[in-house]
Amino acid sequence: MNEAGAATDTPAAALRGAWNRVADRLTTLVSHALLALCARVAVAAIFFLSGRTKVDGLLTVNDSAFMLFREEYKVPLLPPELAAHLATYAEHLFPALLVLGLFTRLSALALLGMTAVIQIFVYPSAWPIHLSWAALMLYLIGRGAGPVSLDRALGLK
Repeated sequence: MNEAGAATDTPAAALRGAWNRVADRLTTLVSHALLALCARVAVAAIFFLSGRTKVDGLLTVNDSAFMLFREEYKVPLLPPELAAHLATYAEHLFPALLVLGLFTRLSALALLGMTAVIQIFVYPSAWPIHLSWAALMLYLIGRGAGPVSLDRALGLK
């Protein structure tokens, strides 16, 4: 028996101990540095690739993007032309900042806001996808860019 009076030599206790040792090892292997880097790149890829479909050349918003915002997206309160420009530029700027790990919390928050708009006004039935995006962004907002980032190099949290 241990100090708490519980038997430690039971099969359940042995199994619990083995499980906890594996969990401790996984915690070491899957560090914040790895999680943050993967989350940053994953979110950046989603939005950057979407942004690339809306431009011709470097950053010229194309006609199909304007058509999407006029006919399919229909974001309230913003004219489709303005919404197309804002979304396209945001889908290029914030992913680039995420990859660099620069202003990570702000970039993830901005993209989380875009995700909320997409979820509420454009594709409400796509909540499982948007929830997975949101989970990655919430991790970055809450924990930051991690050690492999310009935020860390600049002393930013």
